[in-house]
Amino acid sequence: MMRKFVIVIGAVIAGVSLLNISFSRGEQTAANEHSQSSVERGRYLVRISGCNDCHTPGFMQLGDKVPEVLWLTGTPVGWRGPWGTTYASNLRLFIKPFSEDDFVKVCRTRNDRPPMPWPSLHAMNDADLRAVYQYIKALSPAGEATPSFVPPGQEPKTPYVSLMPQLPTTRPANASASGR
Repeated sequence: MMRKFVIVIGAVIAGVSLLNISFSRGEQTAANEHSQSSVERGRYLVRISGCNDCHTPGFMQLGDKVPEVLWLTGTPVGWRGPWGTTYASNLRLFIKPFSEDDFVKVCRTRNDRPPMPWPSLHAMNDADLRAVYQYIKALSPAGEATPSFVPPGQEPKTPYVSLMPQLPTTRPANASASGR
């Protein structure tokens, strides 16, 4: 009788252990699938939000021909306007010290210089911002830091795109009164 009891108890313990392992693996698989889907969602958001246009070298000229290993590594070409000269940061290095929560907070609260479209980041929901973070983290750090901001009135030492409004030096002879 005692032997049957020990065998039954042993079988129950083994069954419970197998169930725990199975549930644990199921939770890990679900977590991995969720993480993978978040990374893919982040990649999609980076592609459709125009992040690569400024933060990936050569992307405006070559588009998807730029290898993904270069995505979001920043560019040394500045954007010069009345605010000074800004540079599209290397996002892969930028987020390195941030936790996911810190990244979301920065995206929600930061209002820095143009041409970065901060209102677009502010409009993203937390799940999308977290997905972008997870995608950038999945890329791993690469590249170099981009140049620092150059204040108005100082000449940048790198190439730059001028976003300064220009007045025409002469008005074309055939211009109509409506300005066309």
